[in-house]
Amino acid sequence: MRPDLEEVGLELYRRELPWGIVTNGFALTPERLMSLRKAGLHNITVSLDGTCDVHNWMRCNPRSFEKAYAAIKMLAAVPGLNFDVVSCVNRRSLAELDAIKELLIAAGVKRWRLFTIFPAGRAAAYPEFNLTAGEIDSLMRFIVRTRKEGRITPSFCCEGFLEGYEGLVRDGFYRCTAGVTTASVLLDGSIAACPSIRADYSQGNIYRDDIWDVWQSGYRKYRDRSWMRTGVCGSCRNWRYCEGNGMHLRNADGSLMHCIAKVDK
Repeated sequence: MRPDLEEVGLELYRRELPWGIVTNGFALTPERLMSLRKAGLHNITVSLDGTCDVHNWMRCNPRSFEKAYAAIKMLAAVPGLNFDVVSCVNRRSLAELDAIKELLIAAGVKRWRLFTIFPAGRAAAYPEFNLTAGEIDSLMRFIVRTRKEGRITPSFCCEGFLEGYEGLVRDGFYRCTAGVTTASVLLDGSIAACPSIRADYSQGNIYRDDIWDVWQSGYRKYRDRSWMRTGVCGSCRNWRYCEGNGMHLRNADGSLMHCIAKVDK
């Protein structure tokens, strides 16, 4: 979609910053992949959200699955490429997880990340996107079982602390690194802590602020989380582990919008 992607990537690479992309695979060809790698592409992720019908339903394009799966097979065949697949699990795709797993294994995929959508923004208008507590539990049990099989390594993305499943569905315990070891610059120059956090919650802008000064003094709310210990977090027994959960799960006023460990049944 961006003809200047290699130009931007190469400038990052020259500054010793590893860079990568997440793609739907629609426009990824062998020639474009070679061009991106020459520009220093470090890692690449392809989104696959279900088998053919469910993936195309979610992507609103009848050719999306075909393109995504072709890209996955192409990438899996490249020696030494840092590559994985990410899947958004919804109520339609939950029943297909074993079928998706077999598709990925057949394509040569080794690593697979799964995540859920919480009911905020546009996602609130689509009930099929949001899993109940029982469905989330089913997803976690699938990940645990599949990790034990050893044929492919699935892991749950940074959607928050998971009571009862921490250490089992990821390689380690969940910890939000936004503003602690992670910073980001958005398209308009806004200095954020993580691109998953709402766009109106930034700590400065590269066109008027020094990013190093922001890093040193602008992320205090991320590093001292004592202010989060209110509401449902105030008496939560898991506080010492999650420290208020991920910042992307909070509103502009800091209140917790969603906690995956406490989803209503």
